[in-house]
Amino acid sequence: MAARWWRRALRGLCGAALFLSQLSVLSGRAGSLMTTKLSQPQSTLAKSLTSTSTNAPYFKAVESTEIPPYLTNCPSNGLCSRLPPDCMTCNTNYSCIYGKTATFDCKVKPHVHCVDENNHEQENFTINMTCQFCWQLATSDYVCTNSTNCMTVSCPRQRYNATCTVRDHIHCLGNRVFPKMLYCNWTGGYKWSTALALSITLGGFGADRFYLGQWREGLGKLFSFGGLGIWTLIDVLLIGVGYVGPADGSLYI
Repeated sequence: MAARWWRRALRGLCGAALFLSQLSVLSGRAGSLMTTKLSQPQSTLAKSLTSTSTNAPYFKAVESTEIPPYLTNCPSNGLCSRLPPDCMTCNTNYSCIYGKTATFDCKVKPHVHCVDENNHEQENFTINMTCQFCWQLATSDYVCTNSTNCMTVSCPRQRYNATCTVRDHIHCLGNRVFPKMLYCNWTGGYKWSTALALSITLGGFGADRFYLGQWREGLGKLFSFGGLGIWTLIDVLLIGVGYVGPADGSLYI
């Protein structure tokens, strides 16, 4: 009986030890899981803080230091009424009467400084101009491109397509850059007085034709002695009235 009792007691102790060991293993796993779960938010928070601090300079507003391109053409502290059109914005009134003087309300653009006639700085002002489109201005109010590809000595007189730009301080309606058909009026540097003098003095040797760049006619006059004087006399008349000009088609100076 005593032996059986001891066996049962040993079995009970072994069972209790086994239960305690399993319980300790389970508690260790739970603790590690809790530590992992608690450490994850902290690491995530640390990452978010790190990323925020790292990217903070990129969200900083960058102050613009660029200078508007129109400022280079805008005089400082000049009369507002004399400012170029690129330096102001005006309320255009297209219902004005053509050819009549009209008043327009204008305002200077940012960073532009101008004064009135009393040397007082102002932003809002009025300008007076003739009611007409830019392409209707006088020829002295705009500048056009020249062409050297058309003949000026021709009948009828030739024209060419030019691009014209209105001068500063001239105000008008519509586009300030416009196309226009102009007469060929370029010059190659030939003087009418020089050509006439050569035709009178040395025309019998073709000097006038050589000067104008007409080599074939010059050689013809040279070897024919000015057409026995008849060709020389005719050239004096033609150059005198301006009918015979430079071979490149340009005008006399």
